[in-house]
Amino acid sequence: MPKSTCDALVIGGGLVGSAIAYGLARGGAHVELLDEGDVAFRASRGNFGLVWVQSKGVGVPEYQRWSRLSAEMWDGFAAELRDATGIDCGHEHRGGVTLCLSEQEFAERRRMMEQLHVESGETRFEYEMLDHAGLKKLIPSIGPAVVGGSFTKYDGCANPLYLLRALHAAFIRRGGRYVGDSKIVSIKAAPHNFSVAAGGRTITAPRLVLAAGLGNRELAAPLGLNVPVRPVRGQIMITERVRPALNNVVTLWIRQTAEGGLMIGESREEAGLDDTTTPDVQRTLAARAVKTFPFLRDVRVVRHWAALRVMAPDGLPVYEQSPRYAGAFVATCHSGVTLAAAHALRFADHVAGGALPAELARFSDRRFDVQDSV
Repeated sequence: MPKSTCDALVIGGGLVGSAIAYGLARGGAHVELLDEGDVAFRASRGNFGLVWVQSKGVGVPEYQRWSRLSAEMWDGFAAELRDATGIDCGHEHRGGVTLCLSEQEFAERRRMMEQLHVESGETRFEYEMLDHAGLKKLIPSIGPAVVGGSFTKYDGCANPLYLLRALHAAFIRRGGRYVGDSKIVSIKAAPHNFSVAAGGRTITAPRLVLAAGLGNRELAAPLGLNVPVRPVRGQIMITERVRPALNNVVTLWIRQTAEGGLMIGESREEAGLDDTTTPDVQRTLAARAVKTFPFLRDVRVVRHWAALRVMAPDGLPVYEQSPRYAGAFVATCHSGVTLAAAHALRFADHVAGGALPAELARFSDRRFDVQDSV
């Protein structure tokens, strides 16, 4: 079996793994990226594409700060990828709105946003609650059923497919080696010494990053890591192209793509590894969309797809270095677009340096041991 060596080996070629691999190569490391390919349950190809801060981190200010840091770095990150590859990720950063369709939703939203503000401390999470009239000025096309919503300046969006393509291209330009069709056969581990058999080859490296999404659960256990992720299905629809309708504002449920179609989402379903679409969810998404933007009643849906999120029990990312095998790291989350900049420009540096900082301790896999012991 052919053998090769590298400075760092990343398993998983989706948005999380590709961002970390790019960041490592950007720092000068010789990196190999092993990707099972599109036969895997790749969340990257079915992502809604939000760079989203509001809603994240209620009760966990570390998550709010991490998401916000990444969102703030996204402008420069997108420009860097475009300059390196000529690929535009479609990043837009004009703020975002979560729309409320009842007074109860609006009141609950206000309480949540205020909690985020209080918990942010010196970083000062800022937001604005808009009633129907205020929202109508911001997004004239909303319908009368929209009571109001929350607005923050931190939010935006990107095209997940262009982002994935740009990360792969930028990684290769930095000297990285991308290897597709590489299903992991075995991993042999010792501190700072890892040997992985995949795709008919054996690769050794002193650094190993597991970023294989749902595959992390199985791959992590032999490395002394606990990653109890599960799939959560989400379904998304996209309409035919229409004239600009959202005044360049991103909403949590509906956003307009650069091509002009309206992306409508998204569901949260416990469906195991089933990534098929269902008519009942399509009807629910369509009904909510029409209630929010009545003009959509006359707009045709051209595509409908489903994909599987990678979800930890508490919904937070999982970042850890193996206590048994130093040099082995795991990274997993359901916010691969939002956190892409932080993964490439921060997390990769921590891996290269051999230790995760205290600011990421809240995301350790040790929190699951505590839950299991209760």
